[in-house]
Amino acid sequence: MGEAELLKSFLTIHQPQLEFSGVPKYFWPTVHEKLINQIFDAGDAFQLARISYEDDKHVPTDPFWKLFITLEEGILFEKPNNIYLIDHAWTYRFPDAKNDLVENPGLLERMYNFMKPEWSEAENDNEKIEYVLKEMWRYNSFFAFRTNSNKIEEAMPFWCIMDEVGSSINHSDEPNFRIVPFYYAPENMNYSLLFPIKNVKTGDEVTRNFIEGQTNDLDKSRALLLPWRDDSFLEENFEQTEPDENYFMNSRVAETLPEKIREVSPRDKLKVYSQYSIVREFLTDSAFEIVDSEDEADVLWLLSHIKNYKELSLEKPNVFVNQFPCEFILTIKDLLSIVCRRKADGKYDPETLATFPKWLPTTYNLSTELVKFVAYFQNREAKQLENHWICKPWNLARGLDTYVTKDLFHILRLPATGPKIAQKYITNPVLFERPEIGKVKFDIRYVVLLKSVNPLECFAYSNFFLRFANKSFALNNFQDYEQHFTVMNYSTTTPLCHIKCADFITMWEKQYPNHPWPKIVEPMILNVLREAFEAATLAEPPKGIAESSQSRAVYAVDMMLEWRENEMQPVLLEFNFSPDCQRACEYYPNFYNDIFRCLYLNDCNKNVFYEL
Repeated sequence: MGEAELLKSFLTIHQPQLEFSGVPKYFWPTVHEKLINQIFDAGDAFQLARISYEDDKHVPTDPFWKLFITLEEGILFEKPNNIYLIDHAWTYRFPDAKNDLVENPGLLERMYNFMKPEWSEAENDNEKIEYVLKEMWRYNSFFAFRTNSNKIEEAMPFWCIMDEVGSSINHSDEPNFRIVPFYYAPENMNYSLLFPIKNVKTGDEVTRNFIEGQTNDLDKSRALLLPWRDDSFLEENFEQTEPDENYFMNSRVAETLPEKIREVSPRDKLKVYSQYSIVREFLTDSAFEIVDSEDEADVLWLLSHIKNYKELSLEKPNVFVNQFPCEFILTIKDLLSIVCRRKADGKYDPETLATFPKWLPTTYNLSTELVKFVAYFQNREAKQLENHWICKPWNLARGLDTYVTKDLFHILRLPATGPKIAQKYITNPVLFERPEIGKVKFDIRYVVLLKSVNPLECFAYSNFFLRFANKSFALNNFQDYEQHFTVMNYSTTTPLCHIKCADFITMWEKQYPNHPWPKIVEPMILNVLREAFEAATLAEPPKGIAESSQSRAVYAVDMMLEWRENEMQPVLLEFNFSPDCQRACEYYPNFYNDIFRCLYLNDCNKNVFYEL
């Protein structure tokens, strides 16, 4: 195959990627040539320089390395050959980072020797590992593989640290080069492409924009650049206010509201169409009949979201549906925190900086409240308050792309991989003694039913569900999933602890005799659930859940218990839309019979449901 055919074949696969990354077309043949011949010629054009500082003129964010142009003729940005392959020294997913350094001494030495100041010397490998894990956020880039797989896990971001050439390039607000990630399909390898965006002379420093494309806001840019520029946000206001309705609908499909609110006509037997196989299997009550067509159904139990409630109310006024208009204000994490703050008695405690309501973890949106978050973080730091955070995507579950850290630089790099919230991590959780392991984290899941918004009518299933960590809790090893997370039922290789709620209460009463579950703990939990629904109905849609006589809904609400001055405090974590209820049905085969009778037949047996 000739050169033209090889280039054409290369571009068939890689042209969309080059265009998306903004690589000028005149560089494409050179990229192909250097990849097929493995030409790494950056050393012919650039030179690394180690930077030394006097002790009193150095701040932690000052660079230790710089990269300079050495070509006598300089580098012209439109010359087709002036694009360079940059190799990656380390590619990893964050949970594996520490293990990679432990198992690969050569990698650890390479990373440590490049990142450390000249005057610093760790005494052992553990100190080197901790230093690298802290400093690496100043050098990291990220990328995600685009695959045909439907598994969301395979789309999670990889982090990489470029070789010494790429890692020596520093930030500039007016850079002269760009670096973009590049996936080379024939080798299944990732590289970075370095190319000029203006003419540069010999002796010029090579620079790039570390936050390219992330924001045009000057204050947000200042915050994002903190890993590389020392700055203070202590005087910035970190108080949060509720945004307008445009924020609630941002990037979301608008939902039409029911044309009119009417009572659905009673029927002797309700025909149920369900997209969820577990409902079809376990709904056996004779008052209901499973059907295969939406057109003949009285109840639509859907996994997909309905958006056109107006059409439903006009065309199928006697059909129930398992969701409410605008319920996303509860099921999307950034909106949930905004909604729940409506129940706050005040903004924050000036001494402890604790925010309200006390059952809601302090939560900031890292896209829209980044400056406020940094100000809050630095103010906590100034008061020497504990500062651990858990950073979560708005719209993923099961702990995916979720990180626990007290490193501000780490947190500031995460919004680049997708929208996140930063939520105060519960550092003093109430623990549960697992005899074979020790005291572990656990969370409690309540299944809650919403029957009506006006008047508010909601219930909690009396059989709650427990999830446990598999390792004893401590404020360390934040990459260790089984120590800090409790969702174990999506892996075939991870042990899953099964304890039914009745057995749990018996064990609980022995471990915490001064905090009886039925009399003290559970009433506090139920009160939090009630307040959350009240908050969700205080505002008109789209800032609040809308009224709909055709709507009924089931959510799974996850909570934890936290020690607050020797008292237990329930803490609300999240609401889940269309939750996985397979385990509920395996534990309690009448689960869906009870749920459906409560929602559609007003049979809310007080032994089965608590009215909130």
